[in-house]
Order: sequence, then C-alpha cells, then structure tokens
Amino acid sequence: MQCQAIHCCCFWVAVAYAGMYDRPMALDLNPAADAALTQLQARVTRDIITFSRRENLKAGDHLSESSLANQIGTSRSPVNVALRYLADAGVLTHDLNRGYFLNQDARSLNDLATKFSALPDDPLYLRIAEDRLAKRLPDAVNEVELMRLYDVSRSTLRTVLSRIQTEDWIEKSVGHGWIFQPMIDSNTAYAESYVFRAAIEPIGLTSNSFLADQAELASLRQQQQFIHESGYKTMTAIELFEANSLFHETLAKWSGNRFILQGVRRTDQLRRLVEYRQAAQERSPRRVQTTEHLAILDAIDEHNQERAAELMRNHLEGARRKKAFANDIFQNKL
Repeated sequence: MQCQAIHCCCFWVAVAYAGMYDRPMALDLNPAADAALTQLQARVTRDIITFSRRENLKAGDHLSESSLANQIGTSRSPVNVALRYLADAGVLTHDLNRGYFLNQDARSLNDLATKFSALPDDPLYLRIAEDRLAKRLPDAVNEVELMRLYDVSRSTLRTVLSRIQTEDWIEKSVGHGWIFQPMIDSNTAYAESYVFRAAIEPIGLTSNSFLADQAELASLRQQQQFIHESGYKTMTAIELFEANSLFHETLAKWSGNRFILQGVRRTDQLRRLVEYRQAAQERSPRRVQTTEHLAILDAIDEHNQERAAELMRNHLEGARRKKAFANDIFQNKL
C-alpha cells in the first residue's frame, strides 16, 4: 500500500510515554552503531519502525527494501543501512537470498519506537524553523546572510534548505535567494488550516471519481481500531500523527482528484510542525478522534458518500474548535 503519510520531519522532540503493546523483547542496541547513523539514516530507521507498527506486522513478515524506499520516499541506500542496523539490534533476521524478516511482532517494539521518536532533529533545521516561527527571519533571505547568521558552510546550509523545500515552507528564488512560504505559525493560521481542510476533504468524499480501495479501507479500519482500544495510550507522538495523516491522505487519494490530494498532503507537512507536540501532550482526544474516523469509514463502506462527507466536515470543525484556540500551542517552543 502506498503510504505517503510516512514522509515526516521531526520539528519538536516527541515526548516519550511509558507503556507497552505487548511484552517487549530485550534489544541488543549498540551505542556505537547508533552514533554511526547519519540523521537521514536515523529518520529512515524510525520510519521503518513506525510503518511496521502501524501496519501491525507480525514475526516472520518480510520487509522489502525497494518497497520501503518507495513508501518512505527515499533511496534504497539509507533503507539498506537502517535494515542492517535493525538486524544487528536483533529486531530483524537477514537471509542473503530472501532479505529481511521481523523476529517479533512490530507492536512489541515499544522501547525502540520511543528511542527513535525522541531523537533530536538537525540543530540547524531547528534553529531556522524556530527563527521563522518567531518572525526573526524575513520572507526573503539569501544564502550568504544565512551562512553568516548560523556560522555554517554553504553545503551544510543547502542540505537543510533542500529538506525544508521538500516540506513546502520555502522556495528557491533567483540566484542564491530563498523565499519562505506561509506556515502554521499562530493559532489563527492553525484555525485557517482546518477551514481549508473542511472545504476540500468533504468534497473529495462526494466526488464522482471517488473509489475506495477495499484492502486499504480494511487496513485503515484495523489501525484506527487499535488506536481506539489501546494504542492512544502507548503510541509515540510521531506514530499517532502519522496514523492520522495516513487516514486523511488515503481518503483524499480515493477522491481521484490530484489537487485535493496535493492540498491535504501539503497541509499535513505544515501540521507536523505543530501536532507532534500536541500528540505528546494530549492523549484522550486521540481516542475520540478514532471514533469519528471509524464512523467515516463505516459510511464509506456502506457507499454513503454524503454521510461520510457530513461526518468529515463535523470532524474537522470539531477539531478546529478544540485544538486551534484551546490554548496557545505556539508558546514554549524549543
């Protein structure tokens, strides 16, 4: 299944919560090996763990290198490094002829998921994001100014700016200039993002080209049911957000309208800068959220697209009222 929502960036450090899916297996984690992972490789390792747990993969299930690279949105090289790391940690078995297989159920990997969800992000990325959110950076900047401000080389700066560009909050301009795009940087902007989503997501559900994939629907139902029953207590902030994004982006994909899907994906990219933090602080609303998600899936399964659209509109409006102005989520940023 094409899992676009797994393209993620960790802006705020996710707060780890105690708890287990099942009884965890002791892992032979090597600090030296951890240190040898680049930031990209560590993120890919985290994404593989998140994907495996979200899909409820079992001991003995195969992890395809090419499939993971496609789903995560990266080359096979960092995926290969991540799989080798997980094999060295005892999570995977590597067969030279057949590839990598899970040694245990993915949902028993609570300690490993917590560890990688709590990894700090690139310091330069964090500083640029923080300065932009605090309005210390103007809309238009150039590389020379940024190199001087952050005391970094051009190659280091460009690596981070390229990442930010893929997340759609900066664009390249003429020469060595860059232009920041609108961000969710205030409660008002956060509310506006929900107004936008409420305008396009219900329309996608009533589109004449809407077609639900039954295998994907069953998978979404299984994920949401797990979160509802117990996952909301134990899943990491990143896992909760990614499961939520996958739900909304999959339904947008079923609309058959590329622009609706593009709009939902871009909004999710911007929401990540806010909602990792919220997911870590607030747990019980996630259970209510999955109840509403499951009701939407029921309506789709019954081929009642109008009902699904109404439920989606109410779901997004309720989230806007509860989340956008409930408290100032833009205070006390890292």
